Amino acid sequence: MDSSERSSAYAWPSFFDRDRHVMFLEMTYQLLPSEYQGQEINRLTLAYFAISGLNILGALDRVDKEAVTAWVLSFQAHPKSKGELNNGFYGFHGSRTSQFPLDENGVLIHNGGHLASTYCALAILKILRYDFSHIDSESILKSMKNLQQSDGSFMPIDIGAETDLRFIFCAAAICFMLGNWSGMDKEKAKEYILNCHVCTLSCSLAVLQCYHSSSYDGGFGLIPGSESHGGATYCAVASLQLMGFIEDDLLSKSVPSAIINVPLLLDWILQRQAADGGFQGRPNKSSDTCYAFWIGGVLKILGALKFIDEAALRRFLLTCQSQYGGFSKFPKQLPDIYHSYYGFSAFSLLEEPGLNPICVELGMTDIAAMGV
Repeated sequence: MDSSERSSAYAWPSFFDRDRHVMFLEMTYQLLPSEYQGQEINRLTLAYFAISGLNILGALDRVDKEAVTAWVLSFQAHPKSKGELNNGFYGFHGSRTSQFPLDENGVLIHNGGHLASTYCALAILKILRYDFSHIDSESILKSMKNLQQSDGSFMPIDIGAETDLRFIFCAAAICFMLGNWSGMDKEKAKEYILNCHVCTLSCSLAVLQCYHSSSYDGGFGLIPGSESHGGATYCAVASLQLMGFIEDDLLSKSVPSAIINVPLLLDWILQRQAADGGFQGRPNKSSDTCYAFWIGGVLKILGALKFIDEAALRRFLLTCQSQYGGFSKFPKQLPDIYHSYYGFSAFSLLEEPGLNPICVELGMTDIAAMGV
């Protein structure tokens, strides 16, 4: 590829090119690009981006629903007996490479599933309108309790791993989709989330001091004591919303929420829109396509999306749109499936004509979330 061809690869149309985006997702759905070979362990997640993306674009008819449903269901781990539910997590694997081979009887023996893969699996099935009464939800929920730690956080797998807000979100979304909260202690999870809030109403300083202290910026970190981050803030707020801890019409309240410091959170969130119109995940970082959803989603939940410069955000996102379809992380780079999906999600938030509205706290279209 010569210099002129490389320049052309990064060119972008001045409008949201839905047809090219559908083509981009169709190609990903049909054949995983070689660049993603290292992500084989996360194949279910990549499938979620493609299928949920096609649903946002109003092109779910391009998916073989029966074939995909059977494929997703084949990843669930099943205990040999009810007594095994206290050991391991019987959710979904992320790919074939994380499953044991067939035993001597030709039966696929599973080790434990992964919390994020389980979220993606259930999301795909919900998008495809699968009847959840046929899912072994008891095994998922009972064994998922094994992953919750004493501080309220969740590990993604039963053999031990990092714990942070990402996996609380996955657990909350799983319980919400299954319509059963027996798989987690919501109060303990809420406590962990609030411990990740850089300024809470239960902090040792007075509330007014919190508002004016440079030590407390109002966002959420992935773990207690860490720097505020756009993705972590989405996981926190979306989880609280799914668990029913966020009141309606927060902005109309004359006093701060008893759960989170909404004025300070909004101040931090709104400052994430940079001069180029895009959103950054943290102060002094470059704008990035995915944060148009992570940050925009929080604003949507809080009823504050109207406060952003939507025209400027659209202009930034279009500089990340490829002529081949899809979106890149930064302007004038090649597209990838992750940033493409959140680019589509962001345009749905911005009410782009022809796109299905998105349920931001669940990460899928309103139509899929409502099951209609």
